[in-house]
Amino acid sequence: MTTLIAGVGMIPFAKPGASAPYDAMGEAAIRLALDDAGIGFEAVEQAYAGYVYGDSTSGQRVIYRVGMTGIPIVNVNNNCSSGSTALFLARQAVESGVADCVLAVGFEQMTPGALGAVFTDRPSPLGEFDAVTDALIGASDLPMTLKYFGGAGKAHMDRHGTRLETFAAIRAKASRHGARNPLSVFRREMSVEEVMNAQTIWPGVMTRPMACPPTCGAAAALVVSEDFARRNGLDATVRIRAQAMTTDRPGSFDSRDMIEVVGADLTRKAARKVYEAAGIGPEDIDVIELHDCFAQNELITYEGLGLCGEGAGEALVMDGDNTYGGRYVTNPSGGLLSKGHPLGATGLAQCYELTQQLRGRAGDRQVEGARLALQHNLGLGGAAVVTLYEAGA
Repeated sequence: MTTLIAGVGMIPFAKPGASAPYDAMGEAAIRLALDDAGIGFEAVEQAYAGYVYGDSTSGQRVIYRVGMTGIPIVNVNNNCSSGSTALFLARQAVESGVADCVLAVGFEQMTPGALGAVFTDRPSPLGEFDAVTDALIGASDLPMTLKYFGGAGKAHMDRHGTRLETFAAIRAKASRHGARNPLSVFRREMSVEEVMNAQTIWPGVMTRPMACPPTCGAAAALVVSEDFARRNGLDATVRIRAQAMTTDRPGSFDSRDMIEVVGADLTRKAARKVYEAAGIGPEDIDVIELHDCFAQNELITYEGLGLCGEGAGEALVMDGDNTYGGRYVTNPSGGLLSKGHPLGATGLAQCYELTQQLRGRAGDRQVEGARLALQHNLGLGGAAVVTLYEAGA
């Protein structure tokens, strides 16, 4: 059964301490999505709520502010891919015929500083990731996500000769794109030189602007069947043509490779499933929102998605093939690096951006003639979700 994105909503992202509470943010995003679709909450048959830093049933707290209709509400926590996992579940419910109109919402109220464990009195779900990372790069006091993705970036540099300036160019590109997005937390353009000269957080590997900031925000999407859209006169412009979700295999650890530790194989396999299901190749994609939690991961993801060959990510950047006028426009929203990264909201913020691109309503950041859009959202621990959207006739 064809699944459509009938409505999307997103609020401006903000720095920790500068946002409304999570329940108000989530409510606002849902109401925007309902208004965008032109339907009332009573039409929603199921809901999936993605978040990481919140107590159980936070999804109910958010959704009850919009309506209390007794529908199933499922709370989803898959680290940074929580939002796209909620979307994955919503799409499955509609595609299987279980429901005709399903809400996916993601929200996060974050605190300043690097991510860390909340429950320290029990085994960490990232324990194996930590053990392999410490064995490969050595134990250090660096924050865990910096060790993971900085270590992967260093592995790419050591293996392929990738320069630090290339990661700086990715960050500078993100700032140019984010400057066009009124919903981004950072809207100031940065030059490559400015990124290079910023505070070093791992000598020779990373400067501070290459890491995405902790952010607060919310986004939502309404997934509906084609029949429901037709019966209710809804916008049927954007459909989900293919979607895949993958989790780790033993190679994530056994390969002894930091690039695999941070999910490169998850990305490759999910992307391959999507391309095969849709009968297309990466060369057919017009616009991409991918998981640039660090500039280093954006480059690694170019290769995982098949936008270029292994080791060719630097050439893609230097040739300008990751921005307007090149082969692909990656992260026109500004990505996690400029738009921000409220963990539970990120996957649905990507959906929001790509839906607007395919509708031709992205304003100053519109990718001309966009017909096929690819979304990549990654959470360590781990899960990757790749979604292909298509603009209808």
